[in-house]
Amino acid sequence: MLFKKTGLPEEGELVLCTVTKVMFHSVFTNLDEYDKSGMIHISEISPGRIRNIRDFVSEGRKIVCKVLSVNEEQGHIDLSLRRVNDMQKREKIDWVKQEQKAEKIVEMVARKLAVKTEEVYDQISEQAFKKYDSLNSCFQEVVSENMSLEKLGIDKKIAKELDEAIRQRIKLPEVEIKGDLLMSTYAEGGVETVKESLKKAQDAGIEINYAGGGKYKAKVKAQEYKQAEKTLKEGIDEATKHMKKAGGNAEFIREEKKKKK
Repeated sequence: MLFKKTGLPEEGELVLCTVTKVMFHSVFTNLDEYDKSGMIHISEISPGRIRNIRDFVSEGRKIVCKVLSVNEEQGHIDLSLRRVNDMQKREKIDWVKQEQKAEKIVEMVARKLAVKTEEVYDQISEQAFKKYDSLNSCFQEVVSENMSLEKLGIDKKIAKELDEAIRQRIKLPEVEIKGDLLMSTYAEGGVETVKESLKKAQDAGIEINYAGGGKYKAKVKAQEYKQAEKTLKEGIDEATKHMKKAGGNAEFIREEKKKKK
């Protein structure tokens, strides 16, 4: 990573580390984001008795650690591997991957402008980190809020090329809610009533696909769950209201998310 934080990490912070040396009772690492070194005592590697520390770590391996303590005078950083749960590990690794993706965009722009990557990165980061905690969060806002990099203080030529590259490569995350929309009616003109009801759901922003036997697959996509829920509720309410008014019935059964094993 090109990204380097200044100073020292805070206690409780999660940091990505590279193992540099494994000893009998301790492990030494480099903190990738700070370009500092840290130490993990054997008691902080894993719960329970450890017969061979190399069963858990090895030189060159990337690990996510929690900062236990920082001695500012001596620059010593004590870390823990065992106090990082699986979810925290995944979130940190995902953050790093997204930041690396943003850095790749900077590298691409630097090559196009025939300028050293470090020079372009330094100029962008100097301005971006005044407002954002990462390059990726800055780039996300370029797409989501149409934020101007030039107004952020970045050179006009670089800003123009960067803006174009960001919009080509950064896709906003989407949330999805889906389920089955069941419709039934025995009233005269029922087929038309169903069509009209489905049209109301579609007009609200719900994607509808016929699944057979009075069942329709309904799906809503949005950048936030709040917006997706609002769209879903409005569409289903309109469709249900229309069906009931014509003497029919409508019911939405939400598809539950499968739990990750």
